[in-house]
Amino acid sequence: MTRPVVVLRALGLGDALTAVPALRGLRRLYGGRPLLLAGREPVSGWLGRLGLVDGVVPTEGLSARPPGLSLGRHTAVNLHGKGPQSHLLLQAPADDLVAFDCPAACYRSTTRWQLDEHEVDRWCRLVNDAAGSSSCSVEDLRLGDLRLGVDGDAVVVHPGAASGARQWPVARWIRVVEELAADGRRVVLTGSEEELCGRIAARTGGDDLSGRLSLDELAATIASAALLLSGDTGVAHLATALGTRSVTLFGPTPPAWWGPAIDLDLHTVLYHGSRLGDPHSPLPDEALLRITEAEVLRAARDHLACSPSRAG
Repeated sequence: MTRPVVVLRALGLGDALTAVPALRGLRRLYGGRPLLLAGREPVSGWLGRLGLVDGVVPTEGLSARPPGLSLGRHTAVNLHGKGPQSHLLLQAPADDLVAFDCPAACYRSTTRWQLDEHEVDRWCRLVNDAAGSSSCSVEDLRLGDLRLGVDGDAVVVHPGAASGARQWPVARWIRVVEELAADGRRVVLTGSEEELCGRIAARTGGDDLSGRLSLDELAATIASAALLLSGDTGVAHLATALGTRSVTLFGPTPPAWWGPAIDLDLHTVLYHGSRLGDPHSPLPDEALLRITEAEVLRAARDHLACSPSRAG
């Protein structure tokens, strides 16, 4: 029986999308061996439906049972972190491990973790070092056309974020949506933060789809949009992967680590930070608060004035 390759990436949408090039590189490296993703639903299942992996081993986090425990002989790949917890989770049942050097987990590797590195480049470097050649690159980010019959040219506004540190004030989002609506643009609100989106919709008349879209439907909505406006969150990476124009508001994490890595003419990054902030703070980061409504509207209108053609 062919030994599977078990890849740990038990994180959210944005994290999963930044690992897509590495997954493609592993596919090339290991040829016909089954590629299994140890991750969370619904993101992992969605990547499986896209054909990026052959199967999913549901894994909630680093305190769960080792994902390869019942798989027999296999290779484990740590695309989750630098260890030691993630290394230890994978090491026990695996024949061999591809991961960053981690003495605390008694794992030695010539590939060292670097703090100041784009997330996509980080995991490509790990896989390319394992391959001994260039097996993947940022060009592997693209997902192709996922419009799935959705026909529209709306401006999608995704105002929420996983933490308060990345949450631009709601009053500013309301002003931006009001102005775009006054321009004659249809605005669609997305996200899991239904109360937040409901407040914006009530004030602006925006089309509130929050809490109503599956991941497949969200991808189709972003793919068909004229423009996405959001903070530094998963849908921004979705726009990059789909070639949809975007304006992304950054803070507390610098875009040099998490910003768009391809088709830079399609994506505007707004960032006024000079240092790394606390991404887990309940309060909006100072760098994020320095971004004004006028800046966001100017960037949005500049994109909307351009051709709606998408990246290939």
